[in-house]
Amino acid sequence: MDNALTHAGSSFINFRRYAPDPREHGFRWVDIKQLHFSAESADDRGLLAALIGHEQFRDDYAGGGVLPDGPRHGPYWLRVITPELYEPISQEKAVQILRDWLDPLWDMPTELETDLQREVFARLAAADGIYYLAELGDEANHDWGRVHDYFHEFVLIDRSVGQIILIVAADD
Repeated sequence: MDNALTHAGSSFINFRRYAPDPREHGFRWVDIKQLHFSAESADDRGLLAALIGHEQFRDDYAGGGVLPDGPRHGPYWLRVITPELYEPISQEKAVQILRDWLDPLWDMPTELETDLQREVFARLAAADGIYYLAELGDEANHDWGRVHDYFHEFVLIDRSVGQIILIVAADD
């Protein structure tokens, strides 16, 4: 079985771009990485392992970008992340986590809502499997891992198009 993933593209939604008042956006952003896999790829846990091993996963999400030999993933040491830490969740639960993070009291600009619908919520709806990396605790945080106030990570698997999508929604 082939677990090779090919990076197909990335997109970044910086809420600052949409907010008329610079303090209103809460320093929120969403990073989306798309990777393709072959039809012969392993089960979901095998795909999660392949993702964790991929260089695109080595992103500290703190401005440094992807570091092919980097030891960090978001606020965590890469070495502590395993496929078993990702819990399968429903589309409804994923949407609820994101909507709660988006702050229902914030009057979200229409253009941002449209972009989030296209880039995030439509992909959640199309996924065969959705996995969520829950808070791993202080022992998993790297030396400066607390730069993010919130860090939500979802892995979407869509076998119909052979795609795995890593979505990170955070604020710093």
